[in-house]
Amino acid sequence: MSFIKEFKEFALKGNVMDLAVGVIIGGAFGKIVTSLVDNLLMPIVSIFLNGVNFKDKFTVLSFNNTTDFKTLEEAKAAGVNVLAWGAFLQSVLDFVIIAFCIFLLVKFMNRLTRKKEEAPAPAELTTQEKLLIEIRDAIKSK
Repeated sequence: MSFIKEFKEFALKGNVMDLAVGVIIGGAFGKIVTSLVDNLLMPIVSIFLNGVNFKDKFTVLSFNNTTDFKTLEEAKAAGVNVLAWGAFLQSVLDFVIIAFCIFLLVKFMNRLTRKKEEAPAPAELTTQEKLLIEIRDAIKSK
């Protein structure tokens, strides 16, 4: 089997295509959640924390540089080593929200799958139905 034919067979399998679609949708979903956190949730959280913007929270790690920087961009532009803990906190919040949304989606899909699998149990046959089945089977056997 040629290399190209093997690759084509591998790439066209259902699982690989499903994975590719999942990765693309996941990337778009990540952008939506990041926008949700940045533009909707964090401003509300900032109100409760007296206007704190987490993206600008950082700690300067350079011991010989005593200049105070107001924003993270200023510190990075100056070439100072910084610990950008605010951006990390923002990413953790993004992750938690994405994980929660995926959990809800999987839970919903499992519930749909479970409903499909749970077919109603056949009702108990009445005496008359049992007798009719026996008669039918007896006629078939003759």
